[in-house]
Amino acid sequence: MDILIIGSGGREHALAIGFSESESVNNIHVAPGNVGTSKIAQNHDVDILQIQEIHSLACELGVDLVVIGPEGPLVEGVADNLIASGIPCFGPTLRWANLEGSKKFAKEIMEELGIPTANYEELSQISENYDILNKFDPPWVIKRDVLASGKGVTVTHSKKIAVSAIDNAIESDGRVLVEEYLEGEEASILVIMDESDYICLPPSQDHKRLKDSDEGPNTGGMGAYAPAPVVTSSILRRVEEEIVQPIHSFLKNQTNPYRGCLYVGIMIDNEGAPRVVEFNVRFGDPETQVTVPLISSDIGELFFSAATGNLSNANVNFHDFSSATVVLASKNYPSKPVIGDKISGNDVFIEEGEIRAFIHYAGTKINDQGNYVSSGGRVLSATGIAPTLNEAVEAAYQIINNIELKDSQHRSDIGFRAFERRI
Repeated sequence: MDILIIGSGGREHALAIGFSESESVNNIHVAPGNVGTSKIAQNHDVDILQIQEIHSLACELGVDLVVIGPEGPLVEGVADNLIASGIPCFGPTLRWANLEGSKKFAKEIMEELGIPTANYEELSQISENYDILNKFDPPWVIKRDVLASGKGVTVTHSKKIAVSAIDNAIESDGRVLVEEYLEGEEASILVIMDESDYICLPPSQDHKRLKDSDEGPNTGGMGAYAPAPVVTSSILRRVEEEIVQPIHSFLKNQTNPYRGCLYVGIMIDNEGAPRVVEFNVRFGDPETQVTVPLISSDIGELFFSAATGNLSNANVNFHDFSSATVVLASKNYPSKPVIGDKISGNDVFIEEGEIRAFIHYAGTKINDQGNYVSSGGRVLSATGIAPTLNEAVEAAYQIINNIELKDSQHRSDIGFRAFERRI
């Protein structure tokens, strides 16, 4: 097959690496791609929010499959456009993309299906006194009802900050959700699904806060690891029975069934009960960097099967390894990232027996002088794969500690919750 991947981040680099190791894949194209994908695929400079540009490129290249990385194009309806032209697309149609595009839409479907999630209230009128804040115990969870690149949630004990977040969301978006705060430990389950079947990939855990010990502002993700031991076999069984199976049964019976990856973000309480924090309609970033390398079977066949409604016929196997990725971010990320600074020490990788470590590129480009420079908030990530999580984390940090980028930021405690569970 010839495959076109849409996107430019670490997630798309991870997918491109996966497809490059797939016997079923011939040529790989990425639009617009990054410096990492340019080494193993052909990049194409297109605006991925312009649906016609994606359609024209897919037709011009004659690709057999289009894989949508980020949520933006899906919410614009790119899958609908490609499917109408007979081009298989890994990624849901616009209606189901709203499971991520609209928190309210997702909540309404969860309520209809009896899927466990946080209680919430919707507000659409600015007020001097939000009585709803008296109904929920702090910390308050304020969620914008739009795509916000992983930064549309405010969690605070401060009534002043909560009121400000509500006001700003209503002014910009027309409405906002105020949610019950869920106690517990978060995890992510990436579920590949179509109308014929679903497959849960190894559970992972993202580190959303900027600083160690989950301090600082929310980000798009500062690292991840898999499999996450908090998701025991019994908890995973509950996730399937109470969340995945109900949503899959609903989606598979629709006129346009869901085809792609459903990201299920869950909170696990002290009793082992999972509740949905959010649905995303694509592979997560940086979760992709730690889950794709654990797939031992042909991911080209896997993705094509899901995009064509034949997932039940796919043969899926996983490596008995652990993986970890550590994100390197620019100065001032996530507010106003500084870009254009030179990166050095990034020409390294590790391959020692069963231990591997390498770089997934994201906000990085090569300037006119041939130097690697930062071009975004999350610049790159170092990913380790090894027989144990400890070895995977150590290998990732060996890479990340070798890289120099002025005033860059990275967490030093990726995987800390997994290690705490062993003590």
